[in-house]
Amino acid sequence: MEEWYHYALLIAVGFVVGFINTVAGGGSLISLPVLIFLGLPPSVANGTNRVAVVIQNIMGVAGFKSKGVTTFPFDIYLGISALFGAILGAYIAVDIKGETFNRILAIIMIIVVLIILFKPKLKLEDLHERITGKHLWIGIIAFFFFGIYGGFINAGLGFIIILFLHYANQMTLVRSNATKVMVVLIYTLAALTVFVLNDKVIWQVGLILAIGNGTGAWVASRVSVDRGDGFIKSFLVIMVVAMSIKLWFFN
Repeated sequence: MEEWYHYALLIAVGFVVGFINTVAGGGSLISLPVLIFLGLPPSVANGTNRVAVVIQNIMGVAGFKSKGVTTFPFDIYLGISALFGAILGAYIAVDIKGETFNRILAIIMIIVVLIILFKPKLKLEDLHERITGKHLWIGIIAFFFFGIYGGFINAGLGFIIILFLHYANQMTLVRSNATKVMVVLIYTLAALTVFVLNDKVIWQVGLILAIGNGTGAWVASRVSVDRGDGFIKSFLVIMVVAMSIKLWFFN
């Protein structure tokens, strides 16, 4: 990281990743390889990337709030549950080959696409948010397990979170996204702490990447509110397909 263009590359990549992560998910599958290409060991790249993800989601939360979209305190409850899972996930060492893991994840992403495309469409006027009582507790349990994966690597989890909130809690895609960025912010803070305690973070690199991530997230959060559910659905399909192809063919 001695050349000036490395920093320019990080900011540019960060913007794209921040936009993708805020509207859909899977952006870390771009930023992690770039960090490794620039010379960071995989575990350090994973930890350093969390710095940018934290800033990205702070800006995403701010962007949604600036448009009047918030799901407080529902998002806090889910975030706290995911936080405990993320602490566990950040410590887990999974004994699986990287190529096998990527192909399993690719299959999961294809299933996500099929759900997006073929599940009966929920009309906005038919959506009745279910964020209290048993639906809240179901969410709290589910997000603990989401947090475990999020603490481990995080890549692609945004797709699952959005679909879960949309179909299980009947939230619009815009409000699902607003909830997602707050939840990811909370559990990523926990995961980042674990990486910091284990000396797996290079702050200078993470903060440079965060400039791009944060800017991309701010733009994406406001655009997604303005463009609505149709834009988010189309973006989700495109990104899940692209992510699946990358995982399967370009490990």
